[in-house]
Amino acid sequence: MTDSEPETVDRTEGEEERVPDIPADAVDETERLTRLARAAERREDDAAAEEASVYRDRREELVEKHDYETRLRDEDDTLVLYPEEWIEDGVVQLDRIEETDRAVEISLSGPGDPEHWEEIADHNDELVEDVAEEYPDHEANARALADFASNHYAKPIEKLTAEEVELFLDEYYPRNAWPSETDASLVEDSVRKLFAAADSEPPAPVSEE
Repeated sequence: MTDSEPETVDRTEGEEERVPDIPADAVDETERLTRLARAAERREDDAAAEEASVYRDRREELVEKHDYETRLRDEDDTLVLYPEEWIEDGVVQLDRIEETDRAVEISLSGPGDPEHWEEIADHNDELVEDVAEEYPDHEANARALADFASNHYAKPIEKLTAEEVELFLDEYYPRNAWPSETDASLVEDSVRKLFAAADSEPPAPVSEE
């Protein structure tokens, strides 16, 4: 790595070890909004472009709060967060960079280690199969949540937070799953059944029957 290249930050380290000025949770949210924007664009329906723009606007507002700006490095599909004082007229000024590790790099080519992702996706798929076998009417909803957990967070379903489940219910599900009225009326119960299949309690948005 040259002096002009930002260092990739390991976001699993403790906050006290972080050099970048932008908090880890803001970096995670930046990645999430970027992936949601891409998912919206892949739909290619009439609302897709507008939805993607909304996600990107929210992303830019978030990083601006921490005096950062985003740039996409196309050659390796990496989102880079730069301190805004490094940038003038949209161009990174290399002579202003004193600590390269103040930048943050987020690979967008995948959610993480491929082997780890496959393990998580297989686990979530098994939960869908368990729910579908006992409750066939909930299979489509279960599949939607499994895809959301695997593809957007690389998380086992039972590790989703209350905020993430709420995002699924309020944004991802109606815009990406294209549910029927029947499926939509069952979705919260479907989420509960998936958590039950994982021997776990569901988070706040769906914790009450």
